[in-house]
Amino acid sequence: MPLLARLLTLRNSPLLLQLPPFASALCIVVGIAWLFILPLDEYSRQTYVSENAILPGQVHTYFGGSEHNVFRAYRQEVYGISGWDERDRLNAVESVIRDIGLKPARQDYRYTVAGEDIEGTNLYTILQGPRADATEAMVLIAAWRNFDGQVNFSGVALVLTLARYFKRWSIWSKDIIVLIPSDSTYGPEAWVSAYHSTATEVTSSRNVSELPIKAGALQAAVAIDYPVGPWGHRFDKLDILYDGINGALPNLDLLNTAVSIANGQMGIGCSLHGITAHSDKYPDRLKILTKGVITQSAGHATGPHSAFMPYHVDAITLKTLGDGWHDEMSLGRTTESIFRSINNLLEHLHQSFFFYILLGAQRFVSIGNYLPAAMLIAGNFTVTALALWVQSGRAPIASSPKSGSTNKQLQEGQLEVVKTAGAIVLIPKQATRTVQRQLFVPVLAVLAVHLLGILPIQALNTLNRAYLSLGLRIIAAISYILPAFIAIILVRGVKVSRQQIQIMQSFSLLLLGAALSTLATLNFSLAFVVGVLAAPLSFVRPLSIGRRSSNGSDVAIAMGSMGRYGQYLVEILGALTWTAVSPPTVLYAMTWYFDKDMQWMLLEMAKGWHAQGVYTPLVIWSIWWPAWILGGIVLVAGAAERVE
Repeated sequence: MPLLARLLTLRNSPLLLQLPPFASALCIVVGIAWLFILPLDEYSRQTYVSENAILPGQVHTYFGGSEHNVFRAYRQEVYGISGWDERDRLNAVESVIRDIGLKPARQDYRYTVAGEDIEGTNLYTILQGPRADATEAMVLIAAWRNFDGQVNFSGVALVLTLARYFKRWSIWSKDIIVLIPSDSTYGPEAWVSAYHSTATEVTSSRNVSELPIKAGALQAAVAIDYPVGPWGHRFDKLDILYDGINGALPNLDLLNTAVSIANGQMGIGCSLHGITAHSDKYPDRLKILTKGVITQSAGHATGPHSAFMPYHVDAITLKTLGDGWHDEMSLGRTTESIFRSINNLLEHLHQSFFFYILLGAQRFVSIGNYLPAAMLIAGNFTVTALALWVQSGRAPIASSPKSGSTNKQLQEGQLEVVKTAGAIVLIPKQATRTVQRQLFVPVLAVLAVHLLGILPIQALNTLNRAYLSLGLRIIAAISYILPAFIAIILVRGVKVSRQQIQIMQSFSLLLLGAALSTLATLNFSLAFVVGVLAAPLSFVRPLSIGRRSSNGSDVAIAMGSMGRYGQYLVEILGALTWTAVSPPTVLYAMTWYFDKDMQWMLLEMAKGWHAQGVYTPLVIWSIWWPAWILGGIVLVAGAAERVE
């Protein structure tokens, strides 16, 4: 009982109330540092194939010989029709598919985004497996234009050659769908969404045509990006693209199978995120990790495979890089071996990881090792929110010192020693009392600001392309003015108290921490990046410039030896930091990082929102932006008070 009594007395300890800011800072520092230790051997491991039935690289591939001549003929034909209009081009490719002995089918699609129509036609065919029962299928993809806008000459030719080659084999226990979309982003999205929807759902929600023919459940998809002209070009490495929409990832077994076959069976080096020079040392691992976090946090498509991930279809893209000694036959045999491994599966890929971070083609970090980084960042908001909630339930009681000697009053705890610039001041020691919290106005303010997040989402996703940059500038200007406007209304109009400001900030940070903790389990990278950018909001406190405390002494005394001007400097730096970490400022910084103009980036975000279902704008404007606005209200609320 004495121990319990001592613990209960700690509730009123001033030292305990001063710990939360340091605890929040510790969570942030450890969370960021956690990411930097992941490339170490102790926190990562070599990749391995969990599903024994895949048997990667255990079969002999026969693609080659006469197929090389067929490929060259197809590549010349693809090059010849590349300048035709879309209708004639589709007719020519359909003729090739019929000559192979397969039945072609088309699907039209059209998306309207920012006053711009995105339309095209997907061409596909189904190779029915001799041993299949039409319940499972694999997808082989070659977009007419790759993700960089180049015509995928050799990729389309290789897919047609493989379709002709696969048709002669009787080993297939799954159907093979050969898909040639118009582009690498919206064509695959239209096709896979129609494949997993009924006719009524497709026509009612989007301008996407129904698929005339379908096969069974999709097990996996492999896309080929090989934009080489009619004269051919050898490549050095295969870059494996694996990021899906909203940061979704394919089962690690599929990626490991591709790396094992390409590297072990065919002798082709594999890379990630276009980084071909990789020594498997700490700096290179950290570089791959950083690239992966940035790409995954964006949530946009990185290739034709990305659209399949939200439908739980594991998919990757094989992209050729460099100038080496590998040719189309090596890529063809690699693709053949991958499809034969997928053909061995008796059930959907499930044995390996769906949540991971790659440090290289053959090294990864599992979710149990990297998730604490985002959780610590999100946890710092919860720590601060709880501390503010506790503080809001207490009010100071200024006790007047009794007459007598100063030493006696110090011994009895009636006076408190505070150091200020160049002097030591004795002030009455303040006690605290429990007060009732007033919740209505803080809750209403938090809900109202979060509802305001709908406006920038709606504006940036519906404005015409020509006005997107102007729209963001207007939103940025409003974002910087709005906190001061709301703070003046609350302080001078509604007459909110300091307690209500604390409660409002507590609720805001509590919502931010809960949202990021939940998001971390779905898209770790997005939760981590937003958490780091929003971390300064945990340390926002009301400005006290021009305000004096109730007893007439300057509030700067509480800053100790820093004095009044030191306090002002800290507050000004805090205000500048709050401005620097605003969502509009970060969006402008992203244009510099990606070396793109603002209009292009906003248009891509709008396309992702409408056509792909990317929820990154929702996180920015409905979670991060409201918390930032509320932090600004708290910051300005102190300065908005009338000088007593």
